Amino acid sequence: MKTAGSEPRVIGSIQLAGIRESVSHARSEVRRWLGDDHPCADDAVLAASELVTNALRHSDARPYDLIGLTVTATEGMVYVEVRDPGSVISAPHIRQEPGAVDGRGLLIIREISQDWGTREHGRGLGRTVWCAIKAVPSSPDPSAPEPVSGSVGGRGFG
Repeated sequence: MKTAGSEPRVIGSIQLAGIRESVSHARSEVRRWLGDDHPCADDAVLAASELVTNALRHSDARPYDLIGLTVTATEGMVYVEVRDPGSVISAPHIRQEPGAVDGRGLLIIREISQDWGTREHGRGLGRTVWCAIKAVPSSPDPSAPEPVSGSVGGRGFG
């Protein structure tokens, strides 16, 4: 039997124009929907930014196309989904070239989320790229060493 807290609920949903300014709008909306004090707000904002950027750069989106952004949550997870027009020539993938200077969005998504994936909606109907982010702060490991001065214990993306 499922509890009410395990059923996903929509936190926010918006349609964005297929233009680069939509990336900052997506970040602002996700921050507003979750609030600054949400335990995974920063990761969800980062995920939305990367997924919307990928939708604009790697799908067949034009400025008049709409990119859908939806954030849903359960008691323990936040899901960020971005729906775009899809592409006939490429599919979302993590770049493997060590010397590449860009194209690391899905690598970041993989690192900050518990899981991620895609759903193809059929020819001409687009695709959704999603990720699931743990919504509860991780418990500090009592055996872990204290951070060194100047270290915040981040993921090393700085």
